[in-house]
Amino acid sequence: MNVVFISPQFPENYWMWCDRLRNNGATVLGIGDTPYDNLAPEVIASLDEYYWVSSLEDYDQVFRAVAFFTWKYGRIDWVESQNEYWLAQDARLRDDFHITTGAGSAQMSVWQSKAEMKPLYAAAGVPTARQVRAGDADAVRAFAKEVGYPLFAKPERGVGACGTEKIADEAALEEFLAIDLDDPYVLEEFVTGEICTYESVIDADGNPLFENQTECPVDIAATVEDMLDVWFYTCPTVDPKLAELARRTVKAFGITNRFVHMEFFRLTEAKPGLGEKGDFVGLEVNVRAPGGFNPDMIDYAHSFDVYQIWADMVVFGTSDSAEEGETFYCVFASQRDCYDYAHDSSEILGTYEGVICKHGRLADVLSDDMGNTFFMARLKSIEEGERFAAFVHERA
Repeated sequence: MNVVFISPQFPENYWMWCDRLRNNGATVLGIGDTPYDNLAPEVIASLDEYYWVSSLEDYDQVFRAVAFFTWKYGRIDWVESQNEYWLAQDARLRDDFHITTGAGSAQMSVWQSKAEMKPLYAAAGVPTARQVRAGDADAVRAFAKEVGYPLFAKPERGVGACGTEKIADEAALEEFLAIDLDDPYVLEEFVTGEICTYESVIDADGNPLFENQTECPVDIAATVEDMLDVWFYTCPTVDPKLAELARRTVKAFGITNRFVHMEFFRLTEAKPGLGEKGDFVGLEVNVRAPGGFNPDMIDYAHSFDVYQIWADMVVFGTSDSAEEGETFYCVFASQRDCYDYAHDSSEILGTYEGVICKHGRLADVLSDDMGNTFFMARLKSIEEGERFAAFVHERA
């Protein structure tokens, strides 16, 4: 099997997708924009060959790289990046090289559109916030009168909280409508709830090979806008109601042979048309692994290896690597360079010696969302997790 992996060198842990594929006997061919001499040793060791391009944004260069690999190694069986930013390009490569093991451009366009997701959620019987596209100002004003303020504006195709905006009143809406937007936007009724996510690797029949739940106690949009401290955690178990909604969503979206990362609201107050307090509401579906070090957090919570589970699915169609060991809450908490904290890295590592499973610096491109210096701890209760996050975030 010949697998092309886009950007195996970034994020810094993504070489592990390639490493597990290669361990399973696949020929793994990387394409990235970091010169070969600057690659980390583990990236080089995880690949059979690496093709450098000056820009992954330049489709012609990436196309030529895949064409070269096809000439040298034969037909390409799989193309993947696990990165939201490159999913559309992955799909275009599949179309151009007749690779049928993943979504082509037409399917990926639907999956990445926050507007086109809505009918699929409805087919799954999963409630979602009402929405309007931003292109027709009169339609947007009518929508605002129907659902009331605040509204929440976000790019129709976007990553995380980037570009999102809470619109508090009519004046703010008129300011928003006066902007000449570079990309399509949607506006939704505002939902008061906590974000939680569902992660899994989905096999060829649309069934999960494992299931994980991640909880985000902080307001993600406010975290970015106001530069707040960040913490969240993966859970040792999955709420059965969340799992049921996620499985139905997978089937309605027609997702197979993919890692999925689905976002939901858990309502903190009743919302007419959506549900009662504690009910789940669909937010968005991401047909890739969660970003950054989140795959590692899933591993730490369940004592297995999601990189291996995914690689098994790619090469063998299923996996026997998903059996859980001891389970934990894996808690992520970070510090921002712009603040003075009461406890520095050495004190945090000393106080939580034995339970810190990973720590370090986050790439600058991730820092607005995630902070600058991060710490992960494996803990047996969420109460311990709350105390850990409070210790990391205590200000001087």
